[in-house]
Amino acid sequence: MNAAVKRDADTADATPRQAPGPSMLERAFAVIRALSEAQPDGGRVTRIAKAVGLTQGTVHRILHALIAEGVVEQDENSKLYRLSVDFFALAAQAGNPSGMRTLCRPALLRLCASLGDTVFLLVKSGFDAVCLDICEGPFTIRSFTGDVGGRVALGVGQGSLAILAFLPEAEREEIIRFNVPRVRGYGVLDEVYLRTEIERVRQLGYAGRNSGVLDGMAGVAVPVLDRTGVAVAALSVGTLAARLGDDRLPMVVELLRRQAEAIGPQINPFDIALRRPVGGMARVMSTDGVN
Repeated sequence: MNAAVKRDADTADATPRQAPGPSMLERAFAVIRALSEAQPDGGRVTRIAKAVGLTQGTVHRILHALIAEGVVEQDENSKLYRLSVDFFALAAQAGNPSGMRTLCRPALLRLCASLGDTVFLLVKSGFDAVCLDICEGPFTIRSFTGDVGGRVALGVGQGSLAILAFLPEAEREEIIRFNVPRVRGYGVLDEVYLRTEIERVRQLGYAGRNSGVLDGMAGVAVPVLDRTGVAVAALSVGTLAARLGDDRLPMVVELLRRQAEAIGPQINPFDIALRRPVGGMARVMSTDGVN
């Protein structure tokens, strides 16, 4: 190798390599997420580009690629882009893994009718609990997960706490280590509190009732165990604190337990959608509430 070539090679080796930018797939999902936040009206290219940190030209190309796939549409009058009906149809199918929502819907309806309160179905997803379905009662209830599809760190709120408490010990410990920094923003939650509550739930068989986060509101939840005895979901009631006193609490817990015990044996314990491995789930929900 002559001296000039060697100098060029040495210079090339010494030059720091730049990390690769986001792939087209990552950019497309960033645009989809930005559109989801702009629903139902939709958004303009300029707004979406600013939200995702891409050029307007790049966003324009991505949007038209998504239109070609049928998951995005553009309003003819306003020229705003929004997620299409086909996209929501796909999301609805994904939100019903192995018919879990279909399986549990009758139980939610029965509980809501019997109790007159809002009932939630939460399922485990990595380090989080996701709200899969809601049957709303007459009282206005704020929840940690918000609407269907909302998620919260396992351990925050009665529903996710009921799931966390009945996971295998090794998995539970890994989730606790990962989630403790995530739940500190709720003030009353730290590792000591979380472990104390988990032990309490394991002894009682349910999680409840006044979380102390919202004045005047309370909730109670029981785990839904599959045939192996592992929690994959939770049935949770959110209501006013005055409706969950010592006189009514045992009845609410018993009704929840009956439905959970009826659902459990019908769940496939090998269902990948409900038994995702712990890992890669680092999204943080910041809404507050009781479920």
